[in-house]
Amino acid sequence: MVEAMLADRLNAHGGVEVRSAGMLSDGSPADAGAVRAMARFGLDIASHRSRKVTGDDLEKADLVVALDRDCLRTAIVLAPDAWSRAFTLKELVRRGRACGLRSATQPLSAWVARVHHGRARCDLLGSCTDDDVTDPAGGPQRGYDRTAAALSSLAAAMIGCCWPDAPALTITESDLRDRTHREPVDRQT
Repeated sequence: MVEAMLADRLNAHGGVEVRSAGMLSDGSPADAGAVRAMARFGLDIASHRSRKVTGDDLEKADLVVALDRDCLRTAIVLAPDAWSRAFTLKELVRRGRACGLRSATQPLSAWVARVHHGRARCDLLGSCTDDDVTDPAGGPQRGYDRTAAALSSLAAAMIGCCWPDAPALTITESDLRDRTHREPVDRQT
């Protein structure tokens, strides 16, 4: 879901390639709940197929963004040299805001190095989920909708930090709440 959001907003910016890969096997379609949630943002992910991440993917990436610490740990095991440019999405936004926005003339690599400064690999240990985005897989539609709303906000914040001159997101969370699918209520009379 976040790949579609980032690609949609950054394609107009130029020079930014967004690619998605995960821990699951290759070729799986997007969950129907994710397809419906993304349609509310005007994004069609019905043709998306999963792709398993490789060490080569991680080593070539300028910035690696995971949605949870477990995936981030796995990425660092696959490509230890990617550590300095690999973050969870929430961590990247939090640390990016703390260190300041990237200027238009600053290389992305220099800004990412600033954001990385002071991190320790041991911070990946433990089971804290503060930096995780909830995975709605297998749950009700409202879980996909909530995750899509969270990802929209986080994607906007990430773009604002990394590419402050990129086009702004055009849909707000309140817009999404107005459009969100409501689960049927079972009322007994």
